[in-house]
Amino acid sequence: MTDGRITANLPSRDFDVTEVFYRRLGFGTRYRGDGWMALERDGMVIEFFPHPDLDPAQSWFSACMWLGDIDAMHAQWSAKGVATEGSELPRMAAHPFELGGDAPRMFTMHDPDGSLWRVLETGGRA
Repeated sequence: MTDGRITANLPSRDFDVTEVFYRRLGFGTRYRGDGWMALERDGMVIEFFPHPDLDPAQSWFSACMWLGDIDAMHAQWSAKGVATEGSELPRMAAHPFELGGDAPRMFTMHDPDGSLWRVLETGGRA
């Protein structure tokens, strides 16, 4: 079990495409039906609902993943071939970064449906 946590209920234009993408990132299928899908990685769960008409370029959906070690997750996802350049989806930030002030270190990732992920560092406190 990881020290991370996720809060997410995101749209999916196609459960098959979503499931394959997130499987690449280490998530397994916990539940899948016609109107809902739940994927899990190390006790962290993401839920998806069908949204076949979603325009990924106009998506305003987002989620946060809080982890003690974002560098390790960034390295894992980079090794899985998630693009770090261009405007194609999916893509993620080339490196974790700091926003300054009291904000935690983070990196961002957009999934195939345009949902924005903020992967935030907890400093070991999920």
